[in-house]
Amino acid sequence: MKTAKYIRVSTAEQNIDRQSTFNHIQYIDKCSGSIPFNERPSGIKLLKDISNKKISKLIVHSIDRLGRNAYDIQTTLNTLNNLNINVYVENIGLYSMIENKPNSIFKIITDVLSNVAEMEKISLIERQREGILIAKAKGIYKGRQLNTIETPQQFLSKYKESHLELIKDKNYSVRKLASITNLSNNTIVKIRKILLPQ
Repeated sequence: MKTAKYIRVSTAEQNIDRQSTFNHIQYIDKCSGSIPFNERPSGIKLLKDISNKKISKLIVHSIDRLGRNAYDIQTTLNTLNNLNINVYVENIGLYSMIENKPNSIFKIITDVLSNVAEMEKISLIERQREGILIAKAKGIYKGRQLNTIETPQQFLSKYKESHLELIKDKNYSVRKLASITNLSNNTIVKIRKILLPQ
């Protein structure tokens, strides 16, 4: 059995060097942190390899690599604990188990950090909204001008590549995609019409 490292970045353009390692097998996802761990391609593969007893220990750089939602992070950690996987979080220097027993300090700290990660995500969205409102009030908002035509490529360029890849996947409902990407149902339907023409 081996030690694995799980790495996640939000977009394909982001560099993974800060999280990367040459010492362990790596599982890399390039997707939004709002996607549940067990729905990410490498997350699914990792859980399968753990179930097949190929992995015994897991390293992550920080707890928010597992998700941006406190419930999802805690659910993932509980799943790994139930599979007897010892999780090591690099930036806090803690293991989830000590001598094969749950580490209570790890549980307390990761519970707090998972809630902080969720609050940061909410705060980011709120700051974006406030910035747009301020820009509109100052008359400098760079949204599309009235009576101009936006090409499909221009429209798609406003959204993350990882989100576009998810939206192309017909296994996800519009409602599910809206909760994952924080986009409206109408936006997702419009994107699908461009990406998946009938």
